[in-house]
Amino acid sequence: MADHVVLQVISAASPEWIFPFTGLQPAQFHRLVRLVAERDGDSIADGRPGRQWSLDLTDRVLLVAAYWRTNLTMRQIGPLFGVSHSAAHRVIDTLAPLLALASVPKRPVEQITIVDGTLIPTRDHRLAAPSKNHRHRTNLQIAIDAHTRLVVALGDPQPGNRNDTIVYRTSGIDQKLAGRPVTADGAYRGNPEMIIPYRKPTNGSELPDWKADPNKQHRTVRAGVERALPE
Repeated sequence: MADHVVLQVISAASPEWIFPFTGLQPAQFHRLVRLVAERDGDSIADGRPGRQWSLDLTDRVLLVAAYWRTNLTMRQIGPLFGVSHSAAHRVIDTLAPLLALASVPKRPVEQITIVDGTLIPTRDHRLAAPSKNHRHRTNLQIAIDAHTRLVVALGDPQPGNRNDTIVYRTSGIDQKLAGRPVTADGAYRGNPEMIIPYRKPTNGSELPDWKADPNKQHRTVRAGVERALPE
């Protein structure tokens, strides 16, 4: 019987795959590949001496970036790249440290930070709880720098059925951001130290311009955090 051949579906050779699976524009992605190459990412063998990777470096970086962006399991992401789930696991274990950002100077305390929460599916029911679609998820709080859009702080994972305004305090991220200006959406009401949009009147009337205009600016600034969150 012939061996079963798994065809590769996703490849960086087709640029249209890059943004949907990584959130990066092709030029940004290829800069990332060059960085990994400079860190000797292409010189590492496939787990065993003398055996080379079946994927080239560009596609291995794409696999790692897609894994982080989409939360697909090893058994799901491996076939997309035409490799076994164990090979996908070795790619991620080997390249992930090389994708880490270099340390940056300490951020000035006046720089604005944007916070939002995302629900991460997990099989670990010690931390997760049923939330949307009855799936077990954790609520992960993520803070980015409003200027650079780099992630600057993460909260400890909390059960996914808790709302953001509570998890902001129980995850410890509030302590990591203490003393800094923090902006978030209306789900964080109850945290008076945060910059959140004005609430619409309960009688259904429109906000006056002196509230509506800042809300518009707030939405523009806060939209940056969405690009840091997995979909």
